[in-house]
Amino acid sequence: MHLDLKIPAQGFGMSFFSFGQSAEIDIVLNDAETRKKAEHKTEDGKKDKYFLFYDGETVSGKVNVTLKNPGKRLEHQGIKIEFIGQIELYYDRGNHHEFVSLVKDLARPGEMAQSQTFDFEFTHVEKPYESYTGQNVKLRYFLRATISRRLNDICKEMDIVVHTLSTYPELNSSIKMEVGIEDCLHIEFEYNKSKYHLKDVIVGKIYFLLVRIKIKHMEIDIIKRETTGTGPNVYHENDTIAKYEIMDGAPVRGESIPIRLFLAGYEMTPTMRDVNKKFSVRYYLNLVLIDEEERRYFKQQEITLWRKGDIVRKSMSHQAAIASQRFEGSASAEKALSQAKEDDN
Repeated sequence: MHLDLKIPAQGFGMSFFSFGQSAEIDIVLNDAETRKKAEHKTEDGKKDKYFLFYDGETVSGKVNVTLKNPGKRLEHQGIKIEFIGQIELYYDRGNHHEFVSLVKDLARPGEMAQSQTFDFEFTHVEKPYESYTGQNVKLRYFLRATISRRLNDICKEMDIVVHTLSTYPELNSSIKMEVGIEDCLHIEFEYNKSKYHLKDVIVGKIYFLLVRIKIKHMEIDIIKRETTGTGPNVYHENDTIAKYEIMDGAPVRGESIPIRLFLAGYEMTPTMRDVNKKFSVRYYLNLVLIDEEERRYFKQQEITLWRKGDIVRKSMSHQAAIASQRFEGSASAEKALSQAKEDDN
């Protein structure tokens, strides 16, 4: 069976076909072969790998513009590339809050007769916040190349991931707390630190000083709280990241129970406080006791999580090491670099 389709000339002329994208854009980083990639969750919950950058590192590469119809010229109103850091609140989809916006012009208005490659470099770019995809908010960094045209711009975006690094906090006191129900229960618990890096171990102890209610179960939960918005429009999302069973069965007075909770196995970010006045991500240790009548007793304590700098020694440039100090501001850059060298040896 043969179908002979004839399209009326007035409906679809050559103008229709030339209206489609007549060029393709590709963004290639200069150090794509050697730069480390990091897994990052996308909005739909899937994980993808993206090139990993740190504050202060240069972002450079090439923009390849390939003409789809060789021999046919491409008219344009200019070609540019942007480096953008932005926060998007899911309940306010139309508004993107840009905290970094850099532009480089690659070509003036004119026409291209053949495919071309343009070099770009954003030097020592400030990337103050960590990439984050949450329940109600997304913080992303991306490169966007644009060929400006009268009718339809041709665009290509490329996301990157940014990790913020900290040096070891100089003040890191232990946490001591008491839980008491008058004449029924008196518990003391102690955690070795209040600030933990993402691969750390929470070490602690729980002392039972008075036990007059029948406790049948006890656990520690790590709770992540994401806060977005301001004033009356504040949204809190609580997410239980980890549950650690301390004991099953009744404790005895005078008993002490050790705790060792390894953080490396859980998906967590550094603590983020009031990022660009748009959102916060905080973590809490929640001690939960359940008695035989299913009553639940809670005691919550905030902990601070931070990303340790030494994981990047191999791939981290001198400029990024210095920039990482800006974030914490607790130790000089030289101290951190010499420490990294000692650890390497």
